[in-house]
Amino acid sequence: MVWVLGGHQTDFARNWPRAGLEVSDLVAEVVQETLVDARVDPAAIGVIHVGNAFGQLFTGQGQLGGMPATVDDRLWGVPATRHEAACASGGVAILAAMADLESGRYDCALVLGVELEKTVPGDLSAQYLGAAAWVGHEGQQAKYMWPHMFSLLADEYDRRYGLDDTYLNAIAELNFRNARTNPNAQTRAWEFGPASFTEDDTANPVVEGRVRRQQCSQVTDGGAGVVLVSDRHPRAGSAGAARVDGWGHRTVGLPLQAKFDRSRDEPYVLPHVRRAILDAYGRAGVDSVDGIETHDCFAMSEYLAIDHFGLTGPGESWKAVENGELERGGRIPVNATGGLIGGGHPVGATGVRMLLDAARQVTDRAGECQIEGARRMATLNIGGSTTTTVTFVVGSQDGR
Repeated sequence: MVWVLGGHQTDFARNWPRAGLEVSDLVAEVVQETLVDARVDPAAIGVIHVGNAFGQLFTGQGQLGGMPATVDDRLWGVPATRHEAACASGGVAILAAMADLESGRYDCALVLGVELEKTVPGDLSAQYLGAAAWVGHEGQQAKYMWPHMFSLLADEYDRRYGLDDTYLNAIAELNFRNARTNPNAQTRAWEFGPASFTEDDTANPVVEGRVRRQQCSQVTDGGAGVVLVSDRHPRAGSAGAARVDGWGHRTVGLPLQAKFDRSRDEPYVLPHVRRAILDAYGRAGVDSVDGIETHDCFAMSEYLAIDHFGLTGPGESWKAVENGELERGGRIPVNATGGLIGGGHPVGATGVRMLLDAARQVTDRAGECQIEGARRMATLNIGGSTTTTVTFVVGSQDGR
């Protein structure tokens, strides 16, 4: 069993390059504040895992496994590895750390997720992020790769089940609204007019296909960190620690159309995502949770998550939106922190941030974002067009 002792998230509204700061400064804050929150001495860290998707493209800096020791010489000599799985880089870094702990190699791991994306203009940023698709084989006609790809996902849902885009706008509105009470959310101070979550082409213009501006997560700088320990660690199960009860991890081929083709006769559009979730629930021995932190890189990816988590039947995600079930006071709140759309999406950090927020929820440390009575949370972190899927179930000490 693996425990979360604590962690840290940077302010996702901060533009690090504009402040004259670089990736080493970002890593330094995450390392220092994560260790402080977890109350762990650097000498106790046995291994480090760093999630980062596009470091060389945005900053020119690779070999980020060596950055923690560069910014804190108390970590000099500690084994460290960088992991890349596009937007699921943080998720796979956590999985690697858990494997180290569960194997008995180490009893205490530091996991970081970091990304700087505001080092280049927006169009070039979109081009860099497109590296997570099958380059040269899909999306060549699109100016913005990922809005295009998730527009295709929306089209596939529409073809199979019917899809009213009103519900995609409603998901976006909820996540921006939740972000207002998150002190680290990128959009917490943003203002919107009455037409911002409608089909108004001025207030909410189309970006690609049927994806509109407010349905998109933002280009974000930021980082997050957690300290994980095994059952053998003296603080396992201590007051304030959260428990990782289950995990799921599935990887499929890069192209989106191949995913659709393979699921043609399946009830779910992306059955490997459904299986990853069921893997995590099965390992945790549960069939429900009290809240979910899911990957809403676009409103459509949250719409996908709703039915793949089993909150509704396949293709019926609109029912949960319409009935208010995703609200903080609803049946199963989703993205109570604002998710990626409202909270921000520094891609390598997202999976770690989700685990941290889930741990805070089950230990009653989520502040104004707290879901009342939350004792078990789930996360879903995806990379590319769900090419890599990582999911966790996180519980409190007493569980349920």
